[in-house]
Amino acid sequence: MQNHFDLFHLPQCFSIDTAALDAAYHEVQNQVHPDKFSTATDAEKRVAMQWATRANEAYQTLKSPFKRAAYLCELNGVDLQTESNTAMPRDFLMQQMEWREALEEAKAVKDVGALEKLDHDLRIARKEEIEQIGSLLDANDFSQAAQGVRQLMFLEKFKEEIGYIFETIE
Repeated sequence: MQNHFDLFHLPQCFSIDTAALDAAYHEVQNQVHPDKFSTATDAEKRVAMQWATRANEAYQTLKSPFKRAAYLCELNGVDLQTESNTAMPRDFLMQQMEWREALEEAKAVKDVGALEKLDHDLRIARKEEIEQIGSLLDANDFSQAAQGVRQLMFLEKFKEEIGYIFETIE
């Protein structure tokens, strides 16, 4: 079975051309669109639907830097061990603690300005982490990249928490 990169005729690397991804996705979707199979047999319609579903999944994976990084690690035989390996560098753990404290304080006093600063700081950290992971992946250092992906997973979840708190206090 071909991987997501092969499906869209893209090189198997982290740094991808998003315009080429979008164009390839639309091309695949056009080929398997249900309207093209209106007179087809039930079996042909099912196969087209399976391809459309697979294309959607592949597109969502490659479009997201986090999912694309995790996928590349897995494609290259590196288990992310997201459940069992929670070890993080000391600096990253200290940063997490600072952010957690800042989040709790901002939440307690409903300080939108503090939340916005925290959100801004997190965006910068996330961007830097994605750049670092991309460099590691494109250099074929999948085990080091996996550590970065685990850290990025924390940043993604923390971003969701901040968004949820924004919604509750606004």
